[in-house]
Amino acid sequence: MSSINGSDVKKVIVACDAGMGSSVLLTSQLSKSLAPYSVKVAHAPVNRIPDDADVVLCHTGLVDRARAGAPDKVVIGFQMFLGDPAFARLEQAIKAGETIAD
Repeated sequence: MSSINGSDVKKVIVACDAGMGSSVLLTSQLSKSLAPYSVKVAHAPVNRIPDDADVVLCHTGLVDRARAGAPDKVVIGFQMFLGDPAFARLEQAIKAGETIAD
């Protein structure tokens, strides 16, 4: 299990499998909501998570692959591409400097 303080998060990666539009849309929305906290949000294939990622978001079906490819990163799974509670929890933890754990 990995963890990070929300105030230390500088880069969030939205990892996907097939490059579907849903994850690109999510990346755009999160970029806007996390911009006030100086957090960059980028999109990447689940098998090529960048080394500079602090937190990885991916659909629950991809969590095991994301953790295998980036074992030292916090990996957060979600069910819905729009409106999933995981996104609000992440933003709140970054805003308040709370611990984020997978």
